[in-house]
Amino acid sequence: MIDKTVATAEAALADVPDGATVMIGGFGPAGQPAALIDALVAQGARDLVIVNNNAGHGEVGLAALLKARRVRRILCSFPRQTDSWVFDTLYRRGEIELELVPQGNLAERIRAAGAGIGGFFTPTGYGTALAQGKETRIIDGRGHVFETPIHADFALIQAARADRWGNLVYRRTARNFGPIMATAARVTVAQVDAVVPLGALDPEHVVTPGLYVQRVVEIPTRRP
Repeated sequence: MIDKTVATAEAALADVPDGATVMIGGFGPAGQPAALIDALVAQGARDLVIVNNNAGHGEVGLAALLKARRVRRILCSFPRQTDSWVFDTLYRRGEIELELVPQGNLAERIRAAGAGIGGFFTPTGYGTALAQGKETRIIDGRGHVFETPIHADFALIQAARADRWGNLVYRRTARNFGPIMATAARVTVAQVDAVVPLGALDPEHVVTPGLYVQRVVEIPTRRP
């Protein structure tokens, strides 16, 4: 019998090794798997490479992981915002590496990994510091830069509901990076509000098939 549910977030992340590349879903707090991030902090893996849309806010979630000095390098689109002081302090001290990736490029590089695409040319970033050291080409009279896929060892994502096979349904904009990250990681761990019986999910509403999900943890999200 296929059953991908795991009792706790701690158990789901027990085998994350030092040096792992970990994708973390979410657009700010929307869709961010906060409980999984807290479990990763407690688990203790170090020298992590994190792929996320931003670099954390305040001192919770991803920022807490950074503050615990568990992250060696981060790939993101928005490393600085009004409350990203943890990242800002670490970066200014030279204690964390940053690869700045335009948001569209970030999404497409993740999608390319899941689709088995070896890379792609995009005009975004051409002629800027972001293109330094990368192959460039003129296509239809316009400059393009070659971008490579981003693969991960683990993807930590949040969804609204799942069944025991790992089929996922998302809640509104909390969907964001979750579906593509699930395809690009060796192990996808989904934090969900509820695990429902097989057949309870409308197949037309399933965004991430269970094929891409290895572990499901039921952790109801508190909302105002």
